[in-house]
Amino acid sequence: MDTYKVSTTANSTSTMHKLTSKPFHRSDFEFDEGKDLIIIEGKMSRGDNWKYTYEDYIDTTLTMCNNLRDKYLNTQDKTYWRALIQLLPEAYLQTRTWTANYAVLRNIYFQRKNHKLKEWHQFCDWIKTLPYGKELIILGDKNDNKNFCEE
Repeated sequence: MDTYKVSTTANSTSTMHKLTSKPFHRSDFEFDEGKDLIIIEGKMSRGDNWKYTYEDYIDTTLTMCNNLRDKYLNTQDKTYWRALIQLLPEAYLQTRTWTANYAVLRNIYFQRKNHKLKEWHQFCDWIKTLPYGKELIILGDKNDNKNFCEE
């Protein structure tokens, strides 16, 4: 988002200051795809099959992060805090406030509407819902304005 700097302001939650303020829960992360994936599978020595799934990975990661958080809070040893920073998945959600104008949103829309990250698609879909979004922001997009121009 910082690529688009025309008349923008931004601030975000500080990982350094807020990371240990509360225990980690699934809702603190965006785990949306791959839930049915099997990461590792094999056979036990007695012949039983075992699987380590994406869901298992999420549960293990949350347990590890909460254990490191607890150790840091109990000891104030920054080694635990640093390990938590290094192991924290990129799916960790943080608050970011960002201000822009319609001209900036128009640039974003046309540059990111076909991006491979689905988050950009979600943002572009949100842009379309803004007051006068179709008239001022996505005007000229042949794919998105077909129905609008016909109305």
